[in-house]
Amino acid sequence: MRQDTAASASYAIELRGISKAFGPVQANKDISIRVRRGTIHGIVGENGAGKSTLMSILYGFYRADSGEILINGHPTEIPDSLAAIRAGVGMVFQHFKLVENFTVLENVILGAEAGGLLRPSLAKARGLLKDLAREFELNVDPDALIENLSVGHQQRVEILKALYREADILILDEPTGVLTPSEADHLFRILRGLKEQGKTIILITHKLREIMDVTDEVSVMRRGEMVATRTTSETSPTELAELMVGRKVLLRVEKTPARPGEEVLRVDGLRLVDAQGVERLRSIGFELRAGEIVGIAGVAGNGQSELLEVLAGLRPAEGQAWMNGQPLPLSGRDCDAQARRARRIAHVPEDRHRRGLVLNFHAWENTALGYHHDPLYNPHSWKMDNAAIIRDTQAKMDAFDVRPPDPHLKASGFSGGNQQKLVLAREIEHAPDVLLVGQPTRGVDIGAIEFIHQRLIKLRDSGSAILLVSVELDEILSLSDRIIVMFDGKIMGERLPDQTNAQELGLMMAGMA
Repeated sequence: MRQDTAASASYAIELRGISKAFGPVQANKDISIRVRRGTIHGIVGENGAGKSTLMSILYGFYRADSGEILINGHPTEIPDSLAAIRAGVGMVFQHFKLVENFTVLENVILGAEAGGLLRPSLAKARGLLKDLAREFELNVDPDALIENLSVGHQQRVEILKALYREADILILDEPTGVLTPSEADHLFRILRGLKEQGKTIILITHKLREIMDVTDEVSVMRRGEMVATRTTSETSPTELAELMVGRKVLLRVEKTPARPGEEVLRVDGLRLVDAQGVERLRSIGFELRAGEIVGIAGVAGNGQSELLEVLAGLRPAEGQAWMNGQPLPLSGRDCDAQARRARRIAHVPEDRHRRGLVLNFHAWENTALGYHHDPLYNPHSWKMDNAAIIRDTQAKMDAFDVRPPDPHLKASGFSGGNQQKLVLAREIEHAPDVLLVGQPTRGVDIGAIEFIHQRLIKLRDSGSAILLVSVELDEILSLSDRIIVMFDGKIMGERLPDQTNAQELGLMMAGMA
């Protein structure tokens, strides 16, 4: 017994036989895992595998139906998040828990004020924040409003919140899903620094490259069960992918060379100035042909998002554009998303929650969004045929392997990967002449990534033109037939994927031609 206790004490966390069900759905089934103190431990698995549920149990968001939690070798009850914080556990969620109109300092102390007077708490926090920022490379202005910070800096605030509460164990749920490559690199430097200071990190991610780069050990979950734990240096992305999905997975995009046809879309002299007077797009010009994928590479915030929104009819702009040889309005009454769909331009937005779905609507209602005038859905022009929409949604779910294949489930009830499949199915199955697609695999697991890439290639081969925006350089290089690089709202140049590399593209993305 004494030996078992001593062995357990070398682990910061030990979960034994954890099970959790939500109604008929078994989210976690008899899961056991041990995380060594002072290490970075990765947890991978497909969307819906139960990773976030397991960590939410450890953080006190949920209570397990059965099982035991040990912290530093001691059995620990964690009925709520306050108990987790007292046990030294902090969590940074995929969608940050910050008050946007509060300052950094106010967010850090929120819920951890020292007594009833706020001024002493703020003074104490300011000093501690300065020390933590210097020690862990988490520099951020304590008086800045959250709403004015970049996503990367907001994430630093979440980490500072956990460290301010003296967390020794830090859980990060898909931390790079909304970060640029440079922000992700900075985050990993922070995590390595935390590890050197003796902190224990649990990293939930679907990106195998990150697992291989930063973790010491990795555990794999599949359909609510723990299927394997590996020392990272002794495994490979191929083995981890197979363990995650339960079958062999292609980690590269297989495609035949493109056979570009007629010019479908052309823009010239495209210029956009935002409400603050900042020039977001500077004389953009390019063409897009049938049967090709043109990738737009660039660090987030350099105009790619605005370009997609202009072409999708969501923002007015100056300049000229043509679709199938006919003028395409960039401003005025005939420039909106509905008019674009009428011209056979489909759009998969970068943010599926804000732009792609109404989370409180059922799947079948989301399928009709933007296409409610389609004769299939609205044969009499005055009343929508809900039964037809539901049948069509079922067919789309079957074609795109949406799980669960239930048209009556609300969009909020699907995992991120399945939400993305719903949006893609809605836009792709209408066989557009042009598909504008932003961050197609953001926050999506490896099995769904493979599927989405295959569907985009299939659409290209059917003759559609695709304009792809992604912050994932590997995705740009593997999917694109031509690559356009943007920096500070302008095009730095164009490259063919087989005649360039990540280093050259990275220099162009930094503004070096």
